[in-house]
Amino acid sequence: MKPSRPLPPRPVVLLVDDEPEMRAVMELGLKDHFDVETAPSTAEAEMMLGTRSYDVIVCDHLMPEEEGLPFLTRARRQFPQVPRILVTGYINPELLSRSTALAGLAGCLMKPVNMAELLDMIRLALPR
Repeated sequence: MKPSRPLPPRPVVLLVDDEPEMRAVMELGLKDHFDVETAPSTAEAEMMLGTRSYDVIVCDHLMPEEEGLPFLTRARRQFPQVPRILVTGYINPELLSRSTALAGLAGCLMKPVNMAELLDMIRLALPR
């Protein structure tokens, strides 16, 4: 019997959202394709970023402690190689345009998140 080759590592996604239900739904939709770690706040996500590397960060915008855009902007400075995706329920074309420029976003999705769109956006954001 031939020894099997080890599988390539799966991309790791950091998912940041203050709503437990949203985190659970998105994690469920992503876990068949990626390793997913979740954080309920930007503060916790920042601590997690200091302990391991991630391939993509997906972050909600409107959260009680800190909005997602400032966090993703800091993440861009500290980890420029990690693609960032903003998720928001707040429809504001100016915010979306400014977010893409400030945080160097790979993409922005509106809530409720279509899981097929999120999967596609993450796959496109991953380095080849």
